[in-house]
Amino acid sequence: MNRNVLFISDHGDPLAELGGKQAGGQNNYVKQLALALDRIGWQVDVATHWCNEMAPRSEGFGENCRVIRIAAGHKGFVSKDEMAEILPEFYKELKETLDLSSYDVIHTHYYLSGLIGIRLKEDFGIPFAHTSHSLGWAKAAATGIHDQRREKAETAILQKADRILATTKSEKILIQQNVPAAAPVRVIPIGVDGTFKPPLNRQQSRKALGHASPLFVFAGRLEETKGIHTLLQAFRMLIDRSAGDSKPTLVVAGGEPDAIDPGTGLPRDEKLRSACSSISSHVTFLGPQTQEELARLFGAATATIVPSYYESFGMVAAEAQACGSPVIASSVGGLKNVVRDGVTGLLAEPKNAHDLAIAMEVLAVNTVLTERMSRHAARIAAEEFQWDSISKQVSSMYGVIGHAQSDAYFGDRLGRHTGG
Repeated sequence: MNRNVLFISDHGDPLAELGGKQAGGQNNYVKQLALALDRIGWQVDVATHWCNEMAPRSEGFGENCRVIRIAAGHKGFVSKDEMAEILPEFYKELKETLDLSSYDVIHTHYYLSGLIGIRLKEDFGIPFAHTSHSLGWAKAAATGIHDQRREKAETAILQKADRILATTKSEKILIQQNVPAAAPVRVIPIGVDGTFKPPLNRQQSRKALGHASPLFVFAGRLEETKGIHTLLQAFRMLIDRSAGDSKPTLVVAGGEPDAIDPGTGLPRDEKLRSACSSISSHVTFLGPQTQEELARLFGAATATIVPSYYESFGMVAAEAQACGSPVIASSVGGLKNVVRDGVTGLLAEPKNAHDLAIAMEVLAVNTVLTERMSRHAARIAAEEFQWDSISKQVSSMYGVIGHAQSDAYFGDRLGRHTGG
């Protein structure tokens, strides 16, 4: 008998092309966790907003997974900042579209989805787990701007959820510091898709991409909070300090498909284009890349740079390490747990271009250190970021919250499924 879970990821369609608007780590996490649960006997439905008008209403993936897209009165892109306004319509349409009594458990992703989880628990008695993906308090610490409505909503969600899934110890600590009487928190890391694995020869991989000199890779949205401006400033410093002809190369993957001018190969954004003005011959903007293309870049990189202002986990850091790439990351949030400073990479002070440039220079000139970090990165990623192990931990968590419900129907039903 199938065990059924409903993921709610209102702004994170797992089948959206990665690297575009609101299509990053959360989308990939939802997809990979769904597929991993599928492999151990779960049927997974993912309810998300119908952000791509060309996509079908329902779309299958894996063996027993499907995406159900909810228009909520507005088929087409809706930003996260505006998504709260359509949540009532989202919930109404969700109830009309799905047989909610068929689900053993709900798993909500990001705080907007968590608000739907609260309503489902109150109206149908379905237990729910919650993964934040990012927290308002972390964003406020990075930007200096508090979103009181978000922080109030996150507090309610983290108190009313049956279990909280934190992806790092740092996230668990942040929740416990800011949420009185929070629900039990379980730390379960993010896994890495099997596409991401070390190449047979990193030097040959670099040459195959046309990069014999030190190669640095950035993968993510071209947003200020992802640290792209800090990175470009640091890379300019590195170029200025590099001697001879062996100037390093920076490859930037991600952003909207139309964010790069095909004529110049540079970003259309004026601020980004200005930041590249004196180093454009050493920087390549690729736009969105497939998982396979990213794996090739990570496998060839001297180091992958993750200069974010804040990250709950940092999936790019985990994926890069799985490919044997040392990672230079900001010393913030979950990145402090994912990247082992001095072992699998280096941690730099966030928003500090000088500190980032020094870290990049260290790995550019010290090939022995870089290769040692590469071996450690691949080994540790293989041990810690495995979806098969992670899915069993998540399945166990679902069983616990099913048994904990006062509603005997759901508790007994899920207990029979899990053998509890």
